[in-house]
Amino acid sequence: MDRQQQFVLRTLEERDIRFVRLWFTDVLGYLKSMVVAPAELEGAFNEGIGFDGSAIEGFARVFESDMVAKPDPATFQVLPWEADQGRVYSARMFCDITMPDGTPSWADPRHVLRRVMGEAASMGFTCYVHPEIEFFLLKTLPDDGSAPEPADQGGFFDQASHDAAPHFRRRAIESLESMGISVEFSHHEGAPGQQEIDLRFADALTMADNIMSFRYVVKEVAITQGVRASFMPKPFVDQPGSAMHTHFSLFDGERNAFYDPDDQYQMSATGKAFLAGVLRHAPEITAVSCQWVNSYKRLVVGDEAPTTASWGQANRSAMVRVPNYSPGKASSQRLEFRLPDSACNPYLMFASVIAAGLKGIRENYELPAPAEDDVWSMSEGERRALGYQRLPTSLEQALSIMESSDLIAETLGEHVFDFFLRNKRAEWEAYRRQVTPQELRRYLSL
Repeated sequence: MDRQQQFVLRTLEERDIRFVRLWFTDVLGYLKSMVVAPAELEGAFNEGIGFDGSAIEGFARVFESDMVAKPDPATFQVLPWEADQGRVYSARMFCDITMPDGTPSWADPRHVLRRVMGEAASMGFTCYVHPEIEFFLLKTLPDDGSAPEPADQGGFFDQASHDAAPHFRRRAIESLESMGISVEFSHHEGAPGQQEIDLRFADALTMADNIMSFRYVVKEVAITQGVRASFMPKPFVDQPGSAMHTHFSLFDGERNAFYDPDDQYQMSATGKAFLAGVLRHAPEITAVSCQWVNSYKRLVVGDEAPTTASWGQANRSAMVRVPNYSPGKASSQRLEFRLPDSACNPYLMFASVIAAGLKGIRENYELPAPAEDDVWSMSEGERRALGYQRLPTSLEQALSIMESSDLIAETLGEHVFDFFLRNKRAEWEAYRRQVTPQELRRYLSL
């Protein structure tokens, strides 16, 4: 038994923790959980916990359903809200999913990301990410299709805007920090009820785990405040949607591989090639970054979200921004990818973006000129003339582009790639058949 496993078992005993929640993520990005007693954990470390993989979206067909969840002791954390009078009742660990013979499951999103990180490591790189996660606080979550009501009427950076949940962000951050998830920044976003909490950078796999924990923590804390949290990409017609702008950087040991002090943009050839890879393959990445029908209600011109594959140094209308908050600071050089929404599967999104960037490095892609003007204010013809690829405008279009992508097929693996396409096409077909209230208002009189 290794030292991390010993630490977990010792902590369970010393703190008299009653339940251990074993977490993993399905292909669509839903958090799954099973609970074991502390006495069973040593066996789980050695042999894993068997379960029916065919019951989990995208994991296995019924005739190959036996799968094993193996807890990762490095992810052990107590759950601070499941406590009473100083006593903690529960802890959690993320699991790696394997087949009965111990080989990794190709359906496990953690394995998908770990494979891409292994490819980066073989090229000498470690990838770090830093997400800015937006979401809405709502007074209720209506289940009848009616419009939700935001928990406050605040705007961007407003201080006194917490009408229904005045202590929400403080308590959410305290819970995250107590779980070892470092928060760098938080504020009220532009729309009523909309919040943003930015997590401090970490390696891609740790950050994907942190985002799954983040979404769970935020929802749990919201309930204690008498409100509900939603990561729906676009819940309001007349307000911006919720993005998850994500900063990426590659390090070669202690050196930021994206930094070159002598370059006009302080960006190295490696950084430029990585960025060029993300730009060239952006339409192929879109379905994974924006995986829901509702995601494409956010990706419209003038709604503070990208609609073309462009980049700029300080241009927030571009899909990728190269921030210049700290000129001359090597460790700060990074790319901000502004396409994803906060309801994506972070494991698959990170894997796809990193794979596109690494391909740009391997094949020495040339970086096009930056966007220096407001991309949102340009006409479609002007964008085409500047060479900006148009991003998909619907889930159906994004899936068609993804289906022809060798890069995404190789990155996700055959099993995840095929299941994702099948599931999302079914989602699109179900949506396409709906008759909406807007259609009834507009066309019923015909």
